[in-house]
Amino acid sequence: MAFKGEVLSIGALLERSLTASDFNPSARMGVLHTAADNAARCARRLIAGESPEQSWRFGILQTLDDYSSTYRRGGSDLAAQVFAAEPAPTGSAQLDAAFAALAEHLAERDGWATPAWALNPERRTTEWYPAVPAIFRAEAKQEAPLAFRKRGIYITQRSLSRA
Repeated sequence: MAFKGEVLSIGALLERSLTASDFNPSARMGVLHTAADNAARCARRLIAGESPEQSWRFGILQTLDDYSSTYRRGGSDLAAQVFAAEPAPTGSAQLDAAFAALAEHLAERDGWATPAWALNPERRTTEWYPAVPAIFRAEAKQEAPLAFRKRGIYITQRSLSRA
C-alpha cells in the first residue's frame, strides 16, 4: 500500500504543534509510581540489611520526586493519587511514620485531602533525624514541617529540597 498522506516540513510541523489543541499525553499517563510501591521496595532493602536512614533516601526522597513529577504533569488531583494506596509496613517504624508525614505535608501544602491511612496514630516514631548530622539537630527540631515533627521526625528545610 502506498503512502497517501502529506509530508510536512519541520517548520510546518512546528507551526501545527503551536496551534494544536491542549492535548497533553503525559497527563493521561496517570500515576507511574506510588508511595505504596516505594514502601515495598524499602521493605525489601531493609530485609537486605539497609538501614532506615539509607532507605529514607530511596523511599521518601524518591516518593517526593515521583509526586513532584506527577504534580507537574497533571496537577494536585493526579499527584494526590501517589498516596492513595496505603503503604504496607516496611519493617521500620521510622519509615512508616515518614511516608505518613510526607503525605500529610504535601496534602496540606498543595490543597488536597490527607489520606486516612496517613493520620493513623501508630505511624509515629521517637526522635528520628534521618540524614541530619548531629551538628544540625537543633536546627532540624525547629525547622521540621509540622507533619514530620508530630510524628517524631526532625529534618531541616534542606532535607526535602530536590534538584
